[in-house]
Amino acid sequence: MTLLTRHQGALLVLMLNLFLVFSGIGLVIPIMPKFMDSLGITGGIIGLLIASFSLTQLLCSPLAGRLADSFGRKKMIVIGMLVFAVSEGLFGLASSSQLLFVSRMLGGISAAMIMPAVMAYAADITTPKERAAGMGYITASITTGFIIGPGIGGYIAEFGIRVPFYAAGAAGLFAACITLFILRESRRTQENISDTPSSIVERRGLFSQLRYAYREPYFFSLIIVFVMSFGLANYETIYGLFVDQKFGFQPKDIAFIITFGSIAGAVVQVTAFSWLLKRFGEQRVITLCLFFAGLFILLTLFVHQFWMIFAVTFIVFLAIDILRPAISTQLSMVAEDQQGYVAGLNSAFTSLGNIAGPIAAGFLLDLDVNYPYTLACLVLLICSGLSIRSKKRSLRVNHS
Repeated sequence: MTLLTRHQGALLVLMLNLFLVFSGIGLVIPIMPKFMDSLGITGGIIGLLIASFSLTQLLCSPLAGRLADSFGRKKMIVIGMLVFAVSEGLFGLASSSQLLFVSRMLGGISAAMIMPAVMAYAADITTPKERAAGMGYITASITTGFIIGPGIGGYIAEFGIRVPFYAAGAAGLFAACITLFILRESRRTQENISDTPSSIVERRGLFSQLRYAYREPYFFSLIIVFVMSFGLANYETIYGLFVDQKFGFQPKDIAFIITFGSIAGAVVQVTAFSWLLKRFGEQRVITLCLFFAGLFILLTLFVHQFWMIFAVTFIVFLAIDILRPAISTQLSMVAEDQQGYVAGLNSAFTSLGNIAGPIAAGFLLDLDVNYPYTLACLVLLICSGLSIRSKKRSLRVNHS
């Protein structure tokens, strides 16, 4: 009996919740240029809005994870979905930047409540052999939400730029009700909660983990994670604003490009990602993806026709979609018995990049529409160079 057959109801409810959350995050991308114009807010405010979501999620995740252990997975998911619904509805109602910040910070809190609880629930109902498959289903729902979210936002916006947020809020309420009445509370096994050395390490506080990360042998890889996340968040944050200001793209145009690029990236992940890693190795794949992402972001500044913009964006998204799992795979290979601890550091350094990148992009956009992508290009190319240096260093260590 397969994992999906034995736990079909629970997994589907978990996947529905994450799908809705990440669709809600993604649907704002094609709408933001028009929303920005209607409220008269600057690129700097947009960057701070996006960063506030990531910052709130980063700060609240450790507490939310502990509450999921003591308070219960199901309760945390239901409350998190209710907070998500309020966040989306408030964003649609907002007529000032202050309310937008409140909405995004609530969104960060909801993501912090939902993600650890869902991951913990999936771990509770799976055996060690099933764990990878269970997490694969969960990750697929996140990826699908990111893929479909911008498309949904772009097309529903035809009925009004605030309608997608109301729709996301209603969907959040629906998912909270489904979770409340269908999902049973999970029961942890002794294996899940045993005090192994790695689990004790994972209980360190977030700031302690960051403070002592420099001592770890994979610290250089974590620096690459931060620089990569900074450059990619810089690129993604203002993509809709960039093509709107420079080429006059409408929400439907932006939604089409992002959705198609994301689908293509997901197809490559499913069909060719494993082959690429086996054929070239994690380090070479990471280096090449960083290089091509930086190069094609640079080319974005020089193309003008729709099909050329589409092609360049497609290559950037493809490089990003290969790069992210490659970095995670590389870190998991060196984590040994500290998988959770290293995954937490990976997430923390990614979040730090997701905070700094949008802020820099937003304020640079107010100076000149080309400045954010100039910075993103430089950061990713530098990161590619760091990756090459890291590879040479590891080779010297292995030969010595």
